[in-house]
Amino acid sequence: MTTLSMSDLMPALPELWVAAASLVLLLIGTFRGDRGTGLVSWLSIAVLIIAAVLVVSGPQDKTVTFGGMFIVDAFGVFAKVLALLGSSLAIIMSLGYLRNEGMARFEFPILIVLATLGMMMMISANDMMSLYLGLELQSLALYVVAAFKRDSVRATEAGLKYFVLGALSSGMLLYGISLIYGFTGSTNFVQLAETLRSTDVAHSVGLIVGLVFLVSGLAFKVSAVPFHMWTPDVYEGAATPVTAFLAAAPKIAAMALFLRTLVAPFMEAFAQWQQIIVVIAIASMALGAFAALRQDNLKRLMAYSSIGHMGYALMGLAAGTSQGLQGVLVYLALYLVMNVGTFAAILTMRVRGTMVEGVNDLAGLGKSNPMMAFALAILMFSLAGIPPMAGFFGKFYVFLAAVDAKLYVMAVAGVLSSVVAAYYYLRIIKVMYFDDPAESFEQPMPGEMRAILAVSGAFTLLFVLYPAPLLAWARIAAGALLP
Repeated sequence: MTTLSMSDLMPALPELWVAAASLVLLLIGTFRGDRGTGLVSWLSIAVLIIAAVLVVSGPQDKTVTFGGMFIVDAFGVFAKVLALLGSSLAIIMSLGYLRNEGMARFEFPILIVLATLGMMMMISANDMMSLYLGLELQSLALYVVAAFKRDSVRATEAGLKYFVLGALSSGMLLYGISLIYGFTGSTNFVQLAETLRSTDVAHSVGLIVGLVFLVSGLAFKVSAVPFHMWTPDVYEGAATPVTAFLAAAPKIAAMALFLRTLVAPFMEAFAQWQQIIVVIAIASMALGAFAALRQDNLKRLMAYSSIGHMGYALMGLAAGTSQGLQGVLVYLALYLVMNVGTFAAILTMRVRGTMVEGVNDLAGLGKSNPMMAFALAILMFSLAGIPPMAGFFGKFYVFLAAVDAKLYVMAVAGVLSSVVAAYYYLRIIKVMYFDDPAESFEQPMPGEMRAILAVSGAFTLLFVLYPAPLLAWARIAAGALLP
């Protein structure tokens, strides 16, 4: 047995901080009961913000610890900051909803903190075992959060579906890991890369089958076709703050895990797994575009939208270049901003004390609440990829990487899917500004929602003026991932 010194523990200081703080939060919640929900929520936000500061101030160069199972690098810093930001905003957006719906229980923010801890471990995984432990820590918390609105049949059904299908995906992932271990003799990412470079095992049928199962398990976590079946039902059935959370931080962490798991150990087998990624990317973009055309529920529409956006992000991974990985990271950052802003708007859709979720409920919003309509219109234009909004640049970088990698069929499929998907985003704008007014939403908007919507809208609109910092940070992060 090896003894861990303080120098071994320091690279994982943000994770250790979140783990210890979550236990303290649990004690506070236990002693104060549901009366302490607000306190626990704000403390949880503080914990995540401090964790982000620790991540940014920690080591940026590649540092490996815990017997080679945990890695800290510029790529991990980028992805962790996005995941921590998404989780913090999800807790902030949940405050008013939980209070209004009689769901103010202290366990909710703690579960999000624990899920975020799992995300951080996933992002820093350098071994199949640590990958699986982080993934399951995140998933177990998410299963509970999805069914948190326990008086709702739809939420309970959503949580059960998520749990059953999540267990299936975990089984597929473990089977893939076992095949990879059987044909290479290792689960460590560095040793796997060395084995594939020094032998011809990269071309063995057994390893390829293992990779197929591994990719299938990871594809479930990012809602890529054909492992997307849980997404629309869970998004629609879960409480809206939960849907906002599921659409942001877990997707970013899972996509970061996808990149690290395929690029770091399996770059020698690039020709094998590239084919799989190209197929699921095209299928995700197509289904995300066409399946949402007839959706009238905003949460369900956003579910199909997220499937399509994960397809666009996978284009950069399929390219397998530094430019492609940079495009994925830029896309994830912009995706986080757009989704958080959109769900902030959805969470303010209350009529006579009741939440509404229909597209037609937005009718006449341009007259009844012009500022909210303007911000939401900016976000819809951005999600559609219309210049000069930020979403256009996210798609531009992954499309450019695909073209440079000569993946012309995938690039054309992406452009056509974007054109089709633009219909349902523009339809929302048409309903807000040109349809006969529906009943107005409750006024005024909560302060935190107004701030989130304003900042996300402003960032989306003004990103074109100064994109350099994000692009430079993403380029450094992508360079750290490639061997």
